[in-house]
Amino acid sequence: MTDLKPIRRDPPASTPNGPDRVESIDLVRGAVMVVMVLDHVRDFFGNANLDPTDLSTTTPALFFTRWVTHYCAPTFLFLAGVSAFLSGARRSKPELSRHLLVRGFWLIVLEQTLVSVCLFFTYPQFLFCAILWAIGWSMIVLAVLIYLPRPIIGAIGLGLIAFHNTLDPIVPGEGGWGLLWSLLHVRGFRVLPGGLPILVGYPLIPWVGVVALGYALGPLFRAAPSRRRLTLTAMGLAALAGFVVLRWSRTYGDPRPWEPREDFLFSLMSFLNCEKYPPSLLYLLMTLGPAWLALAAFDRGIGRAGRPLEVLGRVPLFFYLLQWPVAHGLAVIVAAIQGYPTGWMFRLPPFQSPLGYGESLGMVYLFWIITVALLYGASRWYGEWARRRS
Repeated sequence: MTDLKPIRRDPPASTPNGPDRVESIDLVRGAVMVVMVLDHVRDFFGNANLDPTDLSTTTPALFFTRWVTHYCAPTFLFLAGVSAFLSGARRSKPELSRHLLVRGFWLIVLEQTLVSVCLFFTYPQFLFCAILWAIGWSMIVLAVLIYLPRPIIGAIGLGLIAFHNTLDPIVPGEGGWGLLWSLLHVRGFRVLPGGLPILVGYPLIPWVGVVALGYALGPLFRAAPSRRRLTLTAMGLAALAGFVVLRWSRTYGDPRPWEPREDFLFSLMSFLNCEKYPPSLLYLLMTLGPAWLALAAFDRGIGRAGRPLEVLGRVPLFFYLLQWPVAHGLAVIVAAIQGYPTGWMFRLPPFQSPLGYGESLGMVYLFWIITVALLYGASRWYGEWARRRS
């Protein structure tokens, strides 16, 4: 009998959905997901009427509890762009474009249905436009951009990130153009034709830029590990250096220049207190820089300590959707046990707690740990279930 030699096949591409995943992506995504829950638990368990970024009323502990969660959204959207590129390795351009269109619309629908109900525990009589809205529309735009050469996609992404603050003086007026400009660049309540209110939390222009940049840099995550680590480190350090220089100069990049204070800690807080809605250039430099450094640092893995983060990073949408009913429901149970009124948790407007309500910051951290533990168990089960079903 003739010997049959095994056919050699190239190893599968490292993709977020394939057998060889990029471990650093899962680790970093899992880490920011854990941090994200802290901010949402604080909304439900803390005094929601106190703005952590208002330096006239906040405390350093509260400020930095909020500030550290700023890393979540930019990292999510950048990695969404990277994942789109890696996913495209198994698809033709038309197939990838259709995938991005369907995925984008699906995320928008989820935000207007499941997320809205679990966030408010009632169905809001307005459209809620937050992070899934931003990711969804960014994917829809990317479905068109992918037909351009990748360097041009990167240039578009960088341009939207770097120069969108030149548009800050434009104030949306009334009517259709005002509504469109609010969706693109100005946060706030608007009214759609027909009278339906819309809450624009994540104006789209800079977020589209972040996703486009992630897509353009996607090949970096298929490059040799040493080159990937070196490039990500250089990018991260350059972004942080640019942030420090521009922020110190108070010339461009954020609508709120920092102000020196008598207290060094509050001066530092003012320096770091950049605009998120929409994310300013300085906000994105401040957050994407460390995200790139983390991707480089985690590129070799972090051993057994990273396994829980990897579990979470493999099921980001499941984790994100589940955290709302878990955090919100736990807050209702705890408030009822302690004798606090709970009716405000079932009506709009959201996050306006009654006088006297609010756990200490230490208790907020305790309930954060409990919430993450509950979510980890569910995410681990779901990840195994999804893996068995391919």
